[in-house]
Amino acid sequence: MIETRYCGLELKSPVIVGASRLTSDIDSIKKAEKAGAGAVVISSLFEEQIQLQHYRHDEDMVQYDDWHAEMTDIFPDLEYSGVDEHLVWVKKAKEALNIPVIASLNAVTQSTWVPWAKKLEEAGADALELNFYSLPTDPELTASQIEDEQVKIVQAVVKAVSVPVSVKLSPYYTNPLNIIKRMDAAGVEGVVLFNRFFQPDIDPANLKNDYRYNLSTGNEYQLPLRFAGLLSGEIGASICASGGIEKADTVKKQILAGADAVQIVSGIYRHSVDLIGEINDELKRWMRSKGYESIKDFRGSLDARHNKDPKIYKRSQYVRLLLNPWEYIVRP
Repeated sequence: MIETRYCGLELKSPVIVGASRLTSDIDSIKKAEKAGAGAVVISSLFEEQIQLQHYRHDEDMVQYDDWHAEMTDIFPDLEYSGVDEHLVWVKKAKEALNIPVIASLNAVTQSTWVPWAKKLEEAGADALELNFYSLPTDPELTASQIEDEQVKIVQAVVKAVSVPVSVKLSPYYTNPLNIIKRMDAAGVEGVVLFNRFFQPDIDPANLKNDYRYNLSTGNEYQLPLRFAGLLSGEIGASICASGGIEKADTVKKQILAGADAVQIVSGIYRHSVDLIGEINDELKRWMRSKGYESIKDFRGSLDARHNKDPKIYKRSQYVRLLLNPWEYIVRP
């Protein structure tokens, strides 16, 4: 009843557990599957990890430069297996689950994206999620240069692998709709709206930088909702909403706006993995009450194309809210 199709994968539920510490060990991902998750996105592999492995490998090899060949083994005892362990972990995750396993890759350079996308595919991933988390630090780098490079990366990865490829993007593009359509044309089969950046903080009392894991809140769902509504029916790739997914009502809203699936992380941290089952059960009850037999029956029924007020997703609605705020305030 709540089956859906996302990124070329058949899911038994639209609820996907996003890449995080929640998907970094067998026990946790098996609990997610038992709770009713449609898929899991394995904790990300970062380019920094790969670079660190290469650095350690070079250091370990240099220490043998002055040794006679007979004084060492053929292969030195190298302690840099973190990245290789990640590939083994993907393989173990695939063997342990009956639901799709999506591998997340968070890189910067094309020389890393392509070979490691292939390695993750070879490890058994059912699909890939390219996580474009990269903050520009060069003021001379233009928006078009950044976007062109990302599209080239997508094209190269899609060409290199046979499994479906999705992208997880931030909302901080000049025109997110345009870059998403370009990536759709480049061959991605799924788009995750949106990536939540790490936000640094400062502790003024102790005069030091503060680093915290800030969970998303329930009111953050509206930004992906807006873009799901604008993209629905405009791209061939499936849509996954991410951010502020903490209850079944939010999942209903995202699907009505045009999402095929949702990703959840913070909600599980706050309420436990049982939240997945609660969302699935409530979604089924609501669908029966509305006479829906499948998600296809209502997905996108309130997107920008089908809404009775097509301006709801646009600037004119914003102006209306400012001019007549009392009509729209939700009171307790």
